[in-house]
Amino acid sequence: MKNHGHLYFEIQADDPARAIRFYTAAFDWQFTHIKKSPINYWSIETGGSRGGLLQSPAPKPAPRSATNAFCVSVEVENFDATAAKISTAGGTVALPKFAVPATCWQGYFLDLDGNTFGIFQVDPKAGK
Repeated sequence: MKNHGHLYFEIQADDPARAIRFYTAAFDWQFTHIKKSPINYWSIETGGSRGGLLQSPAPKPAPRSATNAFCVSVEVENFDATAAKISTAGGTVALPKFAVPATCWQGYFLDLDGNTFGIFQVDPKAGK
């Protein structure tokens, strides 16, 4: 199977304005409201992969449930600095920083809507 390397992701939020503030503060992402969309929808520019944000169309699972979605991890230059920005923006740690041996530092967080996402910092010396 050929790997095309393209990625498009979507974030569902109960309060889109709050989610936009969170992800802008955490990652400096840019959001554009798509006025002609049949649903309330924003495009997301990350400087890499593109995505979208929309009003949650269904009830959320109970808190601390397993993820019932495709979880995205964002590559960052500095894990600890980004984790601090996520915390300052109101995010919480779901799974603390850990080493993927000889690959990266990885961790998972919850945004203000309870969505799980990861961050990782490439480091061939991780876990050594």
